[in-house]
Amino acid sequence: MIMRVFQVVTRAGKEEAFGRFFHETAIPLMKGTRGIVQVVPGAPRPASPREFCFVMVWDTLDSLKAFVGEDYESPHIDPAEAELVESRTITHYELVD
Repeated sequence: MIMRVFQVVTRAGKEEAFGRFFHETAIPLMKGTRGIVQVVPGAPRPASPREFCFVMVWDTLDSLKAFVGEDYESPHIDPAEAELVESRTITHYELVD
């Protein structure tokens, strides 16, 4: 299984708008995506008020590629959130039991 860690830093002043997108669109989308075994969303803390993240566990690399394409190592974002995001990172790991 593949663990995918996706982190976003919002543009200053866009935290609330991104928070709505995160809770109303992104979390439900990821939880309903075929091939995802588990989704763990992370919201900002006081020390990092502009940072959001997802930890996703995918059943196979093929499932992940079916969702994001062959360029799965790039941090893709929804066009609706592009104007809200300052930066994003993506990291992948093999899940260890």
